[in-house]
Amino acid sequence: MQEHQHNHSGHKTHGEMAHTEHEMPMEKMDHKGHEEHKAQGHHDHHAHMVADFRRRFWISLVVTIPILALSPLVQRFLGLKEAVAFPGDLYVLFGLSSFVFFYGGYPFLKGIFNELKSANPGMMTLIAIAISTAYIYSSVVVFGLEGKVFFWELATLIDIMLLGHWIEMRSIMGASRALEELAKLMPSEAHRIMPDGSIVDVALDELKTGDRVLVKPGEKIPADGVVVKGETSVNEAMLTGESMPVSKKEGSKVIGGAINGEGSIVIEIERTGKDSFLSQVIDLVKQAQESKSKTQDLANRAAFWLTIIAISGGAVTLFIWLAIMNKDFAFALERTVTVMVITCPHALGLAVPLVVAVSTALSAKNGLLIRDRAAFERGRNIQAIIFDKTGTLTQGRFGVTDTIKFQEIEEGELLKYAASVEAHSEHPIAKGIVEAAKETYPVDGFKAIPGKGAEGRINGRNVMVVSPGYLREKGIQMSDERIEKLSSQGKTVVFVLIDGKLAGAIALADIIRPESKEAVSRLRQMGIQCMMLTGDNRQVARWVSEELGLDDYFAEVLPHEKAEKVKEVQSRGLVVAMTGDGVNDAPALAQADVGIAIGAGTDVAVETADIILVRSNPLDVVAIIGLAKATYRKMIQNLAWATGYNSFAIPLAAGVLYKYGILLSPAMGAVLMSLSTVVVAINARFLKLK
Repeated sequence: MQEHQHNHSGHKTHGEMAHTEHEMPMEKMDHKGHEEHKAQGHHDHHAHMVADFRRRFWISLVVTIPILALSPLVQRFLGLKEAVAFPGDLYVLFGLSSFVFFYGGYPFLKGIFNELKSANPGMMTLIAIAISTAYIYSSVVVFGLEGKVFFWELATLIDIMLLGHWIEMRSIMGASRALEELAKLMPSEAHRIMPDGSIVDVALDELKTGDRVLVKPGEKIPADGVVVKGETSVNEAMLTGESMPVSKKEGSKVIGGAINGEGSIVIEIERTGKDSFLSQVIDLVKQAQESKSKTQDLANRAAFWLTIIAISGGAVTLFIWLAIMNKDFAFALERTVTVMVITCPHALGLAVPLVVAVSTALSAKNGLLIRDRAAFERGRNIQAIIFDKTGTLTQGRFGVTDTIKFQEIEEGELLKYAASVEAHSEHPIAKGIVEAAKETYPVDGFKAIPGKGAEGRINGRNVMVVSPGYLREKGIQMSDERIEKLSSQGKTVVFVLIDGKLAGAIALADIIRPESKEAVSRLRQMGIQCMMLTGDNRQVARWVSEELGLDDYFAEVLPHEKAEKVKEVQSRGLVVAMTGDGVNDAPALAQADVGIAIGAGTDVAVETADIILVRSNPLDVVAIIGLAKATYRKMIQNLAWATGYNSFAIPLAAGVLYKYGILLSPAMGAVLMSLSTVVVAINARFLKLK
């Protein structure tokens, strides 16, 4: 039996409790156990608690029916006294009520012991005191004290509390299901290729680094590795959030859990067990859901004081109704029990953890991995964001940006001629031109011009692709404002000569990602200053800055100077986020208020980053900041509801509207308390990633 405990000092939600009873020690697990038990521990624990509260609720509810029938007040109200009453019925009522108290009330009675042991009275303390007071008083009345019995109120109160907790546990299960879903991604076995070429199906825990496995079309990839044979496309959506299938060929890395597309591939295993990408993601999700939140601290303090107020309020209510209003003890006790039940800081205690669970699951599903919860919360206050240029705002590879023609020739045709010659070269500039052209012509008599370019015959014409140095060397005059502008932007310009005459020019640069401009625009709309760091020269930096509409840029910055530039921006009094690829940007990521590693791919262990974005998409930076703001809004909404509800409910429970005929029973107090918890849970589930 798992007790339903709410521990304020330990910052624990129900999903974090008693894991030792359900989870194996991580270091003792084999590969399959590691993947399954990690998430299965969460799932089993929650499923056990859901089943336990459901069972206790239904059994207690069934026993409550005869309790209601035997209660004197209910008998009088329904006119059943003569039909139902029999000698000794009060003792039967006592017996049935005792069963509901000890069986249905067990989670709360055990919970008070744990809360008081850790010196943190909370929700369990309030419920346990309320039901114990009602039970003990009613029992004493049965055995001789003059007064009213509270058994039907006691039974219905326990039923409603169990129902509320059952509903709440189901909400928490839904919020934490990300771990379970991630664990399900792994297949149960793999097709291992033996040294003699035969294929044997083996369990995942038998795979070792260096093993080769066959992955057939439509199958899940069994572990992280590299393709050594075959070509295919792979669906990594559940792992990285990348909706489009990713093309894979020899040398490409693949992630365990991704779904193979149309081709058969052979992969060599590189990482298994706790070193795998999926396993690291599960760890990060788990850490983030359990990590300390500053907003949670506020909620915990508020819940602790609310508990103190409830106990004090209950005592004051009892005193006022007895000593000042001269009501009987049974009436005063009912008011006291209602105050304590309705003041349970349950909604307050769940206000933040449920939002944390939902936001972490949501971010992980979209390839946004949170390593540091506190830094993620700081994300809502970011005033300036510094991007590393290469690989973050740009693709980190040469590509054609401009094509200029000097003769009567189509730009596409000019590019095709140039690409046909360059197709025989391994130079990055040559590769960029070939990639831009898509198609090429057959080339005869290809010849490299060392350090200057290349030439060949295409369709009977002599085509050369050369550097500006070659033109100077041959005395070929070329003055064009367009070329001067491209050079001033720091772009690399090559020239195309056809039959010895200048036909056109092609400019290349590190290609700006198509998403970068939109990302910068949306960040600036949020009021965030966008800046760039680069080791490139000023002309290149200025061109990229102007293309993207950045607020500022820092050029010719050496890797070890990047952290100093972050400090410089922080000295302006701004909350700064640094976004880089996580390798040479490590010191700058650590220096920033929020460090965001972008395009980490399978390397989720970027130690210096607070947030890891799996894809190389600057729009994900916008998404994570938007999520940080939305998460904080949800937390505040939940806290406002939970505290606002209590400020209204406590006086009502104490009986301030008694003279107007409005009086809440303990059971109705429990309904309102459970309703506030459900509102908080539903509000958390409405969190969306825009």
